[in-house]
Amino acid sequence: MSALPASSRGTAEFRAQDALRAIVLVPRNLVLGLLAAYRRVISPMYGDVCAYYPSCSAYAVGAVQQHGALKGAALAAWRVLRCNPWTRGGVDDVQPRKNFRYSLTPRGVVVPSRKD
Repeated sequence: MSALPASSRGTAEFRAQDALRAIVLVPRNLVLGLLAAYRRVISPMYGDVCAYYPSCSAYAVGAVQQHGALKGAALAAWRVLRCNPWTRGGVDDVQPRKNFRYSLTPRGVVVPSRKD
């Protein structure tokens, strides 16, 4: 079982010739690694307690994938602040980035898109 939601996984592969273009993605992928570890180790201890769908940690994964480490973390923090006992909750998906130019691997890593 993966620690990432199905919507945060893709079919792309990382290739060595893309290494130079992937340097800008390192901070984003480091944050995604931390989130995956949280979802695998800590999140199961809490159970299903989030008022929103997807859960706050799944939202954070999508936000970081779509918007990068800084803006994604800010969006995730805002979501956690909104998730409190007085909220109505409900469906709250990450707004996709209009010009998202990357691909996702099956493990949720963001890689440069291939043109071939």
